[in-house]
Amino acid sequence: MALLREERAVWALALGQMLGYACFFYIFAALVLVWQQELDWGAGVIAAGPLVSISMAAVLSPLVGRWVDQGFALRLMTLGTVLGAGALALLALAWHPVAYLLAFAGLGAAASMTLYEVCFALMIRRFGPEARGAITRVTLVAGLASTLAFPAGAWLAADHGWRGAVWVAVVAVLGVMLPLQAWGAFVLGGGRPRGAAPTVRAARWADLIRRPGAVGLMGLFTLLNLDHWMILGLLRPMLDRLGVAEGPAVLAAALIGPAQVLGRLALMAAGDRLASRRASLWTVLAMVAGAVFLLAQGLGLWTVFAFAAVQGAAMGVLTILKPLLVAEVNGPQDYAAASAAISLPAVAATAIAPAVGTALMAIGGPMLLLWAALGLSLGALALVLRLGTGGRG
Repeated sequence: MALLREERAVWALALGQMLGYACFFYIFAALVLVWQQELDWGAGVIAAGPLVSISMAAVLSPLVGRWVDQGFALRLMTLGTVLGAGALALLALAWHPVAYLLAFAGLGAAASMTLYEVCFALMIRRFGPEARGAITRVTLVAGLASTLAFPAGAWLAADHGWRGAVWVAVVAVLGVMLPLQAWGAFVLGGGRPRGAAPTVRAARWADLIRRPGAVGLMGLFTLLNLDHWMILGLLRPMLDRLGVAEGPAVLAAALIGPAQVLGRLALMAAGDRLASRRASLWTVLAMVAGAVFLLAQGLGLWTVFAFAAVQGAAMGVLTILKPLLVAEVNGPQDYAAASAAISLPAVAATAIAPAVGTALMAIGGPMLLLWAALGLSLGALALVLRLGTGGRG
C-alpha cells in the first residue's frame, strides 16, 4: 500500500513539474513575441528577463542543494510554488521594466526551489539506484510543458492579452501545482531515504572537481544548454525572421514537448541495454542534427518539424541522463549539493542564452544564430568523444 502511494506521489510530482515548467520557465518563450510587439522597453530589456531569472536560480542553487540534502525538499517545493505565483502576479501587473525584471527574479527563485533539480534530488535520495524509473515518469509528463505553454500562451494572449495569459498561470500554479507538489513531496518523505535519518553532508567545491568526470560533465552540460536555449528561447522570433508562418511556427514549438516524451520513452524501452554514457553520445548527435535541419530550412517546412523532433528528443533524454550521470560521478549521499555545483556553469549558460541569441540575431540575423548553435553542438560532440562517454559505463 505504501509503495502504491509513493507511485501516485511520483505522478503527482510529474504533473506539478509540468505546470511549473510551463508557468515559471516557458512563459518567456511563449510570450516573448507578444512582448516584443507590444512593449516599448526594447529587445535588450525583454531578453534580460530569463537572464535575471536563471541567474537568480544559479545563485540560490548551492544553498537549495544543501537544504535538500538536509531533508527540506517539502518546505522548498511548497514555499517555492507560492513564491512563483507571487512573481507571476507581479509580472501580470508589470508597468515598468524594473517590475518586469523583479518578477523574473522571483520566477528564478521559485524555479530553483521547485523544479527538476529539487525533484530529482528528492527521488534519488528516496529511491537510490531505483530512481531512474521515477525520474523517467516525471520527465514523461513534465516534457509536455512546452506543448502546454506555447499554444496556451498564443491563444490566451490573442483572446485576453498577455496579462490575462499570465493571470491564468497564477491560478494554475495556486490551484493545481501547489497541492500536487506539496502532497507528492510529503508522501516521499521530503527526500529522506527509507528507514534512515537525512544525511547532512555537503560536497565541497574542491572535493567535487577532483572527482573523475565532474569537470567534463560541467563542460558538456554548459555547451548543450547554451545551444538549446539560444534556439528555443528565440524560436518564435527566429522562425518569424526566416519567413515561417505563425501557425506552423507555433505547431513546431509545441511539438518539442511530445518529442521529449518520445525520446524518454525510447530510453525507457532500451533500459539497461543502453548505458547512460552511450546514450549521451546519441543525444549530442541529435543536437547536431537539429541545428543542421534549421540551417536547411530553405529546403521546405519539413525541416522545421524535423528540428522540433530531434531537438526535443535529445533534450528529453538529456533531462534523464543528467541526474544519472551526476549520480554515477558523485553518488547519492550529497547528490543535491553536488548536482547544483556541477550544474552551475550550465545554469549560467542558460541564463545568458537569450541575450547571446538576441545579440547574434541583431548582428547577423537568424542564420548566424544557427551557425553558432551548430558550433556549440559540435563542441559538445568533441567533448563527449574525448571523455569517452560513447562507451559502456
